[in-house]
Formats: sequence, C-alpha cells, structure tokens
Amino acid sequence: MIKEAVIPLAGLGTRMLPMTKVLPKELLPLGKQTILENIIQECLDCGITKIIFIISKKKEIIKDYFRKDNKLEKKIYKNKNLLKSSKNLNKIFPKLKFVYQNHPKGLGNAVLHSKSYINLKHFLLLLPDDIIINKNCSKELIAINKKRKSSVIALRKVSKKEVNRYGIVGFENSKNFKISKMLEKPTLKSAPSRYAIIGRYILSKKIFKYLKKQKSGSLGEIQITDALNAMLKEESFYGCKFLGKYLDCGTSEGYIRSFIEFNKK
Repeated sequence: MIKEAVIPLAGLGTRMLPMTKVLPKELLPLGKQTILENIIQECLDCGITKIIFIISKKKEIIKDYFRKDNKLEKKIYKNKNLLKSSKNLNKIFPKLKFVYQNHPKGLGNAVLHSKSYINLKHFLLLLPDDIIINKNCSKELIAINKKRKSSVIALRKVSKKEVNRYGIVGFENSKNFKISKMLEKPTLKSAPSRYAIIGRYILSKKIFKYLKKQKSGSLGEIQITDALNAMLKEESFYGCKFLGKYLDCGTSEGYIRSFIEFNKK
C-alpha cells in the first residue's frame, strides 16, 4: 500500500524569474487552486496520508500558506466560501511534514533528505513542475505497483526534437514496459527510445541506499537518474504510459500555456 509521498520544493525556480523572486512557483495559481494544491489533491485522491515537503528557509511561505491563521479567519468568517477555502488548507496541514534542504544539490539530494520520514516499502515521488490533468496519474502508478510489487515511473512519448530535454528510458520488454536503462538528456542518436520520464515515481525505499553512495556531478548535484540506474541492476522497474494530459509548469512560457489549458476544463 502506498501511503507516503515526497514533493521536492526547495529549488530556486530560476527558470521562472522574476515571477519567483518572492513567491515560490508552486504557489502560483492554476485554476481556483495553486499548482501545489493540485498536486496535493492528486495525492489525497489516491489514498496518501503523509506528504513530505522538501523546502528551504527561503520557502517558509509554503508552510505559512497551509498553517491555520485565526486572525484571518475571524475577518472573513461572514464569507462562507473564503472561510471554507481557508479551513480546507487547515485540514491538509496535519498530513504535511517539512524537511529542509537549504543548499539545493539536485533532485537526488532532495529525495535523500526525506529518508527518515519514509517507513513503508514504497513511496510516491511527485515533481510539482509536472501537472497531469483529466486522469490521476498517481493512481495509475499505484495500480502497477500493486500488480508488479516494483518501482514504477510515469512515461510520455515525446517528439524527436524533445528527446534531449528529458530522461529517456530503454526497455527490456516493450510490451509490458519493463525498463532496462535510463539516460539523462541523451542525443536522439543515443536515445534508447522516445519515452521520457515525467515527474511521477513510485520508488522502493532502497533508493536511499543508492542515493547515499551517489557522487555529485559536475554541477555539484546528485542526480536521481544515476541512483535509479544503479538500483535497476538489482530491482525491477516498470513504466506507466499514463492516460492524462501533461502540462509543463517549469518555465514561464510553459506555465502560461498550462494556465490557459487548465482553465478550459
């Protein structure tokens, strides 16, 4: 059973400056809720009971956003809709655990920070840059995990021009999407397929062992793909070609397109 989720939020959001100079990109609106609330709702809808936020001291505002504010609620108590929205955030807060990564050193390092909070055999990892609408992607991954008892990665087939922007997987068996390798941003010539890794993973807690051993790369970052490849030698991984529509909220242009698309619903 998957009951724990990790959401890395400590990044600087440099690709969306100056919008993110003060406000974290995860708190930007997407429909009637923020990007982050949409991610959280995805977790809650598939039975997650504990959500671990990896934040930095510069992003304390994320904690404040979900924390109960009695003074504010007294001022808006006559507005039932506003009060309901505020209380909904209060209900989420007890499910949240906050872990600090004050010196961003890559996604692998961020995930490693959550190690002491993960108690079950597998956990869900969600990247907030990636929004998937019309279908709960995490539920799809959980169904495969239940069947295969393995780690699962969300996959999307991309165009030839996009291959060098993503982590790309190769398959041992393309019929059941059993993964044999992962390459980070390969050239089209060296890419083992056109199936890209999208920000939804179910990972065995054994990943922490590999992340701890992983050396920093040229930018001083610990890449999770390297640790996944190391674990792949001993653990089975399956891909999930999810059915929902993918929205990229990682850049200013992508966010604007996503906002327009999301509000068509």
